[in-house]
Amino acid sequence: MSRFNAYLITPALAVLFLAGCASPHVMDVRMANDNTLTCKQITDGIEEANGFEKKARDTRKVNGTNVAAAVLFWPALLGTYANSGDAIDAAKERRTNLTKLADEKGCK
Repeated sequence: MSRFNAYLITPALAVLFLAGCASPHVMDVRMANDNTLTCKQITDGIEEANGFEKKARDTRKVNGTNVAAAVLFWPALLGTYANSGDAIDAAKERRTNLTKLADEKGCK
């Protein structure tokens, strides 16, 4: 491999690797057993979605990890911000789906 190729491939692999480490976790919007959930389980699922959204929003705040990422390797910070947007959207959609399911089941 020529030196030129190594200079291009190494950073590209680093970006892909670090983008894979982006947090937070993106939750599943729909699950196979959603229709079998009890009202209590639906309420718990809504609370879980709220927690996921809060954690995702917290990753966008200025903290030591984000400052270090910005200084040392800014593509990792971009990956985290992009991933947090996906996580927030998924949590909102999960909450919407569970709320609709709760309405259909007549839950309070």
